[in-house]
Amino acid sequence: MEFLVDFKVNIPDGTPESEVRDRDSAEAIAASKLVEQGHLRRLWKEAGADGETRSLGLYRADSELELEALLGALPLAEWMHVTVTPLAPHPNDPPEGRPGKKHAMSAPLPSPRVTRVYRLEATVGQTLDLGDISEGHRRIVPLDGGTFTGPELSGRLLPGASADWQIVSPDGTVLGDIRYTLQTDRGDLLYVQSRSVRHGSSEILARLGRGDDVDASEYTFRTSTRIETAAPDLDWLNKGIFISVAGRQAGGVIYETYLVA
Repeated sequence: MEFLVDFKVNIPDGTPESEVRDRDSAEAIAASKLVEQGHLRRLWKEAGADGETRSLGLYRADSELELEALLGALPLAEWMHVTVTPLAPHPNDPPEGRPGKKHAMSAPLPSPRVTRVYRLEATVGQTLDLGDISEGHRRIVPLDGGTFTGPELSGRLLPGASADWQIVSPDGTVLGDIRYTLQTDRGDLLYVQSRSVRHGSSEILARLGRGDDVDASEYTFRTSTRIETAAPDLDWLNKGIFISVAGRQAGGVIYETYLVA
């Protein structure tokens, strides 16, 4: 069955901005899961007056009861007024709009969206310098510990199972093979593997090489990331594509990791 869902979101007066940001991030993650499950088909947004936001969504569910459960689990549910209209096929519905109809290859593709999953602040240990090899200058940077926080996940980085295996090219560009293990506050383990690139001007890279504090806006440090876990309710991490924006600090490194939907 298909349903048209009219959402009106009204943020209570006095709600901290940090709570609004966290709920918005969690809502985006929840929406991505509903898309993957085939429940959320389309979503439109209209800004209203007095801080009220109206959204219209096209949903699929086996029954109104199932839809009610899906909507009730959304992070913004307690701020929402929801009106649900069951839909039925119209005889004049064009074939392109019918369920199961494949769109032409010329149809526009959806633009990617990113949602913050966590911010990891890790400490680094003594660098192991292997020296020059055929690919460049090899070194290993241990990640000794740290904590991560996000709308749905928080916990700590496990030392002894985390490091950045780096290749430094002649111009100072650093290519990283970053592997670390996270443990959530409830004990679930996450294995994270990233491929990174860090580049910038020779002056900035020299300062980073000396261990100076350099503003992350002065250079580029990005990663493509995969996450593995055996936790059943975190299985969406196994299926996700992630990117990270990173910054190096004296004695540490920060990774802000985003889900791409």
